[in-house]
Amino acid sequence: MTLTRTFGLILAGAALPLGGCVYNGGQKYVPNASDLAAQEAATAPAATEKKAKNVILFIGDGMGVSTITAARIYAGQKRGQSGEEYVLPFEKFDNVALVKTYNTNAQVPDSAGTATAMHSGKKTSIGVLGVGPEAKRADCASALANPLPLLGEEVNQRGLALGIVSTARITHATPASVYARSADRNWEADNGIPEGQRGLGCDDVATQLIDFDFQVALGGGSTLFFGEGVEDGGRRLEATANLPGLWAARTGGTFVRDKDALAAAPTDKPVLGLFSPSHMTYMAERMDGSEMGASEPTLTEMTSQAIARLRSDPDGYYLMVESGRIDHGHHAGKAGFALEETVEFANAIQYAIDNTDPEETLIMVTADHSHVFTIAGYPRRGNDILGLVVPPEGDISNPDEPTLAEDGQPYTTLGYWNGPGALHDHSERPAPETGVNAQQQAAIPLRSETHAGEDVALYAQGPGADKARGVIEQNVIYNIIRGAFGWE
Repeated sequence: MTLTRTFGLILAGAALPLGGCVYNGGQKYVPNASDLAAQEAATAPAATEKKAKNVILFIGDGMGVSTITAARIYAGQKRGQSGEEYVLPFEKFDNVALVKTYNTNAQVPDSAGTATAMHSGKKTSIGVLGVGPEAKRADCASALANPLPLLGEEVNQRGLALGIVSTARITHATPASVYARSADRNWEADNGIPEGQRGLGCDDVATQLIDFDFQVALGGGSTLFFGEGVEDGGRRLEATANLPGLWAARTGGTFVRDKDALAAAPTDKPVLGLFSPSHMTYMAERMDGSEMGASEPTLTEMTSQAIARLRSDPDGYYLMVESGRIDHGHHAGKAGFALEETVEFANAIQYAIDNTDPEETLIMVTADHSHVFTIAGYPRRGNDILGLVVPPEGDISNPDEPTLAEDGQPYTTLGYWNGPGALHDHSERPAPETGVNAQQQAAIPLRSETHAGEDVALYAQGPGADKARGVIEQNVIYNIIRGAFGWE
């Protein structure tokens, strides 16, 4: 579906205060010197607020405050520190806010509703993309009747360059919120649309991407763009479907499948990179010399490529960078996987800080939602964040052995309220796993650990960053971006 919104400029007027006067012997009022100075100051033109040429929004999918704290400790410990004193790059930003993440119909949100809030300026229902809360999920007609503005559309209309980067499928909820409207976030390929909803005017998300104008789009999900008769295909209804080929023919851009081809692609033409059949490989799976994901660029490498290609646009750019697999690590109950993704996310942010001008680039770092992930148990300072709880030195007993629970077993610092690590028989709880590959124990058995509903943090640096203050609704992030560009 193609839905266009014309954006108008809103002019606001302000009344000027009258200067004070003194009474002069029953005659006329005569302003004194201080009154004249105050009146002159009141009528003088206000200092022009510096606008951003570029905006980069980093979204750590599922990166709640507990994840940031644990990742801070983990990153410090990887550097030989105790960890607690370490500071992640974005924690040095001067401007911080708390963000309320609920969807219009859900206390605890999903990524489609939250990402839509950030890229449309409106909160909406769980599970839909770029359409208002009046739309019924999985109903094409109601989605067409309730479109929301898309930030990606306005970026194009105003002549800026657009970049979208994710370690998830590029059609997944967060990246899709930049460019797509859909009655259901799961309509990523045309075979994902129920037969009764096909042909009513709603395109799948992959089709919307190749019909959209962007300079950089990098992520996973290649199977969604090809039919069964094409390599790595199988998700399109048409067996010979080749959406990247259609996109390249339309734009003159370059389609790439690995990091070497990305590095070699012309920088003066659009680039579409799909580096894995589905989501990209976890950083934890790339460790210890594994060949898994060896041909895929890291999030830092994709961020580097995006900035290098977008910065040449004289009108500026908008870039959204998502670390999508933080969320997936948590859903699997694997804190080590989530923390490795967060450390790489921090590396990408550091690259952006080092390679952009803070006088002209607004960088914001946030999350779409949190997870039911916690840090507990009174471990000693510097205790392995992925290990068993060992009590503080100097404690009454001062043991060197892990603390035991009431069932006689040790327990880990990190854990989950629900998820696949839950035990069905708590009377025979085994000793928990530890390390990067461990699945943490949980209280309530679920196939997949769930999101959480508490506020997430927003960190900001650059022009317009001062608006990231206090407790704000998630859709205000959209207003901060537009205000920074001077579009209000």
